[in-house]
Amino acid sequence: MCGIIGYKGTSDAKKVIISGLKALEYRGYDSSGIAYSTNGKYKIVKMQGKVSNLENKLSTDTEISNIGIGHTRWATHGKPNEVNAHPHKIGKTTLVHNGIIENYVELKNRLKEIYTFKSETDTEVACALIDYYANKSNNKLEALKKAQTMINGSYAFVIIFDDEPETIYAMRKNSPLIVAQKDNNFYVASDIAAILSYTNKYYLLDQGDIIKIDDKISFY
Repeated sequence: MCGIIGYKGTSDAKKVIISGLKALEYRGYDSSGIAYSTNGKYKIVKMQGKVSNLENKLSTDTEISNIGIGHTRWATHGKPNEVNAHPHKIGKTTLVHNGIIENYVELKNRLKEIYTFKSETDTEVACALIDYYANKSNNKLEALKKAQTMINGSYAFVIIFDDEPETIYAMRKNSPLIVAQKDNNFYVASDIAAILSYTNKYYLLDQGDIIKIDDKISFY
């Protein structure tokens, strides 16, 4: 079982996300990763093994980030290594994913003329699909709605885009995802354990929900 946490708020996103990932360690995992924004640009750091390895690698970065997403991965497609670890980035799109994309081979064959894939994962294919439609429509919500119609299987996605560095998107089908707000802090996670240090009030996304987090939570 994998774990997800996303955060936007007034605290250092790196610390909030690492705390959330540690709280999700009980689910089992083989690697972890984080994407966080500083000065409007996202950095991605991934490590094989314990979350503490990721935490140690991040310890040299003293810049404060107020938005980011993180993930603990249990390998289903591909070996347990840094290349296959989440977050995955294709084009301007970065995401973390719980679940299984059943038709990822079909989608990959359609997209491989446009994108170069680095990992063995179904997640990277979903990332490419969303990026393709985001570029085509220049509308993130329409891109996510189109991706919904194309993907078979289960997913909880938390997504960030290079050209919207202060916004988090999320969507789910057959894989749980919760969202919460406390004061000016926003959380999205696969499990309440990830955010219990901050709040015990949350909303479970319904099947097919898409959310956008900027200065508020919007549901679609």
